[in-house]
Amino acid sequence: MATNVGKIDRVFRLILGIVLVAAPFVSGMALFNSTIVTAISLIAGVVMLVTAAARTCPLYSIFGIKTCKV
Repeated sequence: MATNVGKIDRVFRLILGIVLVAAPFVSGMALFNSTIVTAISLIAGVVMLVTAAARTCPLYSIFGIKTCKV
C-alpha cells in the first residue's frame, strides 16, 4: 500500500490511539463500566495505532486523501 498519512497525522493518530486504549483502564469513568463502550474504545485505539505505524489509512485511499509529502 502507498503511504498516505503524514507526520502530523501520524502523531495525532498515535496520541489518540494511546488515549483510547488506556482510557478504559485508568480513567475510572462510569462510562467504561459498559463492556460495549470498552470494546469500542479498544478497537478504535488499536486501529489508530496500526494506521499510525503502517503510515497508511484505507479510508484515505478510498477518498483519495493524502496528508504526506511523498
